[in-house]
Amino acid sequence: MASDTYAGAVGSHSKYLEAHEVTASPRFETDAFIDDINRIVEKYDIDVILPTFEEAFYLAARRADLADGVRLYAGNFDKLARLHDKASFQRLVAEAGVPVPETVVATDDASLAEAISRFPRFFARAAFSRGGVGLLTNTGPLAGKVEASDCHPTPDQPWLVQPFVDGPMICTYSTIVDGRVTSHCTYRAPEQWAHSTGITFLAIDSTRTLDYTQRIVDALDPGFTGQLSFDFVDNDGELFAIECNPRPTNGIILLGAEEFSRALVGEGDGVAVVEPGVEREVKLAVLADCFAEPLSHLPTSLHDLIHVRDVGSQWHDSLAMMWSPATLIHGAKLSHGDRKELLAALGDDIVWNGEPIAGMTEADAEALEAVHEQRI
Repeated sequence: MASDTYAGAVGSHSKYLEAHEVTASPRFETDAFIDDINRIVEKYDIDVILPTFEEAFYLAARRADLADGVRLYAGNFDKLARLHDKASFQRLVAEAGVPVPETVVATDDASLAEAISRFPRFFARAAFSRGGVGLLTNTGPLAGKVEASDCHPTPDQPWLVQPFVDGPMICTYSTIVDGRVTSHCTYRAPEQWAHSTGITFLAIDSTRTLDYTQRIVDALDPGFTGQLSFDFVDNDGELFAIECNPRPTNGIILLGAEEFSRALVGEGDGVAVVEPGVEREVKLAVLADCFAEPLSHLPTSLHDLIHVRDVGSQWHDSLAMMWSPATLIHGAKLSHGDRKELLAALGDDIVWNGEPIAGMTEADAEALEAVHEQRI
């Protein structure tokens, strides 16, 4: 059983589903969303809710209002918030003994200007952001795409400024049960959409990232259960932790169906690690990128289209990807056709940007305030 906030979502059309449902927006209609989830749980006799994006925050904040007997596969709200807030995350990672770049937290226009002047080459983004959207930098292919004059940090919505760290981005995805990593994938994105979100994914060695992930979980909560995804920069062999998405990211598609199902329940004593060399792509996005930037991407994209397996192939569920155009149309409609904003628009009704959540408990509201105090 799957659900989303619109009927054309790819994940709602898998052959493995008994049914799919449309829910209200977690962000804009939180009470109605929780009511919809409880209706679905009762209708289909659901015993586990598995978040796939930032609805995890709304479900965790309203965990007490979920139907009796259903289990939410996500950490407690306070832990998710600490991971999602990039500023408090930097402090947590440093406590765990994982390398992080020097970080300055800007809370107004003046402190942002001062921070970026400290570094000849800088990299900045909002504490609550995702998908490589809205990056402020003077280095690399995204230099000048966002102007400092368009960025306005506040104490509730701060920005992080760091020296630009050279090297490729390395990403991870993990499942955790009772504080133990049960599956893990480390991967690169050789091809990206508009120099931000990956559209091809290649598994690489996981030795160091698995160790770092377990260290962070130990520092966060030895009893944590849920899904965590980290971004690192590989700077001449040294990995610097950049951010965490406390939810699934693209690495999940490199896991096999049986590996994933066993990992969710913590079956076995070891960790299911994706072997280096496994590669997948979002074929529709790769094809679109051929025409978006034909001179630079056409040769590589054509090679990938021929030789790299689609994201649905390992699950033998390729027909679900036939609904990909509906997803792009949905995003384009929400972004008014602006290609730069398409990625941000796709999740606009489901993201969480650090604001109080309707109906959250007093304890979680206090925890959110505490997260703000844990920033560097």
